[in-house]
Amino acid sequence: MWPVLLLAGLLVLWAPAAAATEVAVLDWRKALLDCNDARQEMSQLRTSVSDKQQEAQQLGTALERLSTRLESDTTSDAETHILMQEFQQKGQRFDQLRQEILVARQAAEERFLARLEPKMDQAVNRVIARHDIDILVDPNGVLHSTRDLPDLTGEVTELLNTL
Repeated sequence: MWPVLLLAGLLVLWAPAAAATEVAVLDWRKALLDCNDARQEMSQLRTSVSDKQQEAQQLGTALERLSTRLESDTTSDAETHILMQEFQQKGQRFDQLRQEILVARQAAEERFLARLEPKMDQAVNRVIARHDIDILVDPNGVLHSTRDLPDLTGEVTELLNTL
């Protein structure tokens, strides 16, 4: 009888320890954006759209000047008509440049994510295995925790830089 009670007691004591779950936090967006590949991709994007951004800034300044001139009461009807046409043309070009920059940015992000997804998976899996993590959550998804959860973001970023 004692061996059975002893075994039952050990099982009761062992069960909570065996059920202990390792939970950690990973901000995967931050890990991706902080890695060297992201910095390089952003630098290439800035270079590729710099002419368009510069033109858009110049157009923005010109549009502000035109708007100020249009608001003044000193312009004739003919001059107002000419200024309105110029404002519309520059506004259309400004919108076109903004759209082109947005499309270039989205394409760069898609290329970057497609290229880094396998590396991210590999880095996350290594960190999960290294820390024996059972549950990995996004920091924004944690509503309450009675304990500080390990943040593995920096470690994943370091691994991304080596892959």
